[in-house]
Amino acid sequence: MLPLQGLKIVELGHYIAAPFATRLLADLGAEVIKVEPPEGDPVRGWGSTHQGHPVWFSVHGRNKLSVTLDLKSAEGQAKVLKLAGRADALIENYRPGYLERVGLGPAALHAANPNLIIARVSGYGQDGPYRDKPAFGAIGEAMGGLRHLTANPGQTALPPPRCGVSISDDLAGMYAAMAVVSACWGVKNGNHAGRIVDLDLVSSVFSLMEGMLPEYGLFGWVRQPQGAAIKTAAPTNTYLCADGKWLCIAGNSDLIFKRLMGVIGQPAMAADPRFVSNSARCENVAELDAAISAWTATCSSKQAEEALDGADVPCSRLYDMKDCVEDPHFQARELVMEVEDPLLGRVLHPAAPFKFDGVSSRDMVRWTGAAPGAHNDHVFGTLLGDP
Repeated sequence: MLPLQGLKIVELGHYIAAPFATRLLADLGAEVIKVEPPEGDPVRGWGSTHQGHPVWFSVHGRNKLSVTLDLKSAEGQAKVLKLAGRADALIENYRPGYLERVGLGPAALHAANPNLIIARVSGYGQDGPYRDKPAFGAIGEAMGGLRHLTANPGQTALPPPRCGVSISDDLAGMYAAMAVVSACWGVKNGNHAGRIVDLDLVSSVFSLMEGMLPEYGLFGWVRQPQGAAIKTAAPTNTYLCADGKWLCIAGNSDLIFKRLMGVIGQPAMAADPRFVSNSARCENVAELDAAISAWTATCSSKQAEEALDGADVPCSRLYDMKDCVEDPHFQARELVMEVEDPLLGRVLHPAAPFKFDGVSSRDMVRWTGAAPGAHNDHVFGTLLGDP
């Protein structure tokens, strides 16, 4: 039995943040009814297609019941209120004020269900001077402080790169899923009735800034980009190997550092006062990185990884998707699953990142992302009893 079986969620989501939250909850067993406009969630138009169907949506919409409604119509609004009436939570990520304008704001939703949890995900939050500004994930990265850190030190000719995925949307979605489960627990235990949870992309990214805020408050420090290194731990960096591939090495602790120096043929450096502690290594990191780089330049990434693995030094080549799919650890833990998609045929899905004893990874993927409105008859007829 999946842990959230019996929890009922309505998704008024589009693009990434709210749909990612409900994907996590659906993987955990919640019933998720995804309400899309008649033409479908616009994210269906993102990325590659196969046989006319969006590939990403196979994952993004999995385990959800897809229904189509026009939220601007009286019929659509009435059906949403009926769905809310039987739900534990509703998650939405429209711009602030939109649901109120179409008659589906918190007052109307709580009139239909006083115990409903309403999670509202937006770019900047439901209040504040930037409330009404438009935003996508890149803006969350930029304003939340992350994009400043992804630049290469001293590089001003090129913009700081994004991390490659919609990290601020995904973070907000994860926080939304956590908040919804927490709030539903509060309702179940009589701690409170239905309530509103306000989440935004900017604060989701900002929450990850570790010690940067107290450092600024105490010392006036503004942390600058560090490239592939970490200012507070050494050696932690990414090193070029003889085959042109990069190897990430994290020799942070004193014991691991000694083993690392043995592997690269520099045991004397482990006893050198300039490197005996993490703080000392951070002060002399340039010389340390140069020694490690000189060693990795003499061997392939695979040879270097095998040597470090043999000494129990944390390391990894930089994996691309082909590496992930072919890696025996990914295979053993079923992190990559081949599933049958009625629209795409056999397709690869990532497993849910959480494992529960007695539940297989495949138990968490009950069906793939469906076509818009594929479950209209079941939801409106069977669940709501509408003609």
